[in-house]
Amino acid sequence: MSEVVFIGTSDAFGAGGRRQSAIFARGERGGMLFDCGGTTNTGLAQLEIARDEVDVILISHFRGDHFGGVPAFLYASLYTDARTHPIEIVGPPEIQARVNALAAAMGHHLDDREWTFPIHYREIHAGERFSAGPAEIEAFATQHQPEANPHGYRVRLGREQIAYSGDTGWFDDLPLQIAKSDLFICECTLHHAELDFHLSLEELREHRDDLDCGRLILTHLGEDMTRKRRQIEIETADDGMAVKL
Repeated sequence: MSEVVFIGTSDAFGAGGRRQSAIFARGERGGMLFDCGGTTNTGLAQLEIARDEVDVILISHFRGDHFGGVPAFLYASLYTDARTHPIEIVGPPEIQARVNALAAAMGHHLDDREWTFPIHYREIHAGERFSAGPAEIEAFATQHQPEANPHGYRVRLGREQIAYSGDTGWFDDLPLQIAKSDLFICECTLHHAELDFHLSLEELREHRDDLDCGRLILTHLGEDMTRKRRQIEIETADDGMAVKL
């Protein structure tokens, strides 16, 4: 059995006072993060999830609210946790260069440190699949701003399969990409369809019957969605919410 814990469920701007994107999944063979926004360390601490449990950080795209917490995660693993076992950081092409550039801009250079644990970067392209740590990962392209190199994923940590949209607008292949997943974690930034690179409740209602998944949970909620989330028929995530699969 797998467990999924929502560390951060807001949009890029902390809607509703919630944390930025990060989801922890614990499976039969280990644990991983889907995205690692800037508030991830705080969320893990508040939810009493040890960074040592994270074997893989899987990044969906290069926006700060999705990968901005990676440098601080690595530094805390070194100086606070004295980590010794490896970590894999998987993401779209340029993942290592992007993380290093981000860290340098934040004053946390990564390339001039002696690390007590191996850090392995792995690029994944849409349509590619491979194993990383405890996870079997398959990537697919999404409908988001192209300069962010957006990806969605299907991940198996044990018997169960989790699909994750990252940030995306609606695209016709989305139902096919997430079909037969036990859980689909789907972004829903907007209440009404206003942008072609973020999903809305309006669009998901229109296409709900096309989404063949065991459970659908909405995350990455903007201000309007945050206010209305208790009033809608589709399940929404809040920070700290835990789901057993």
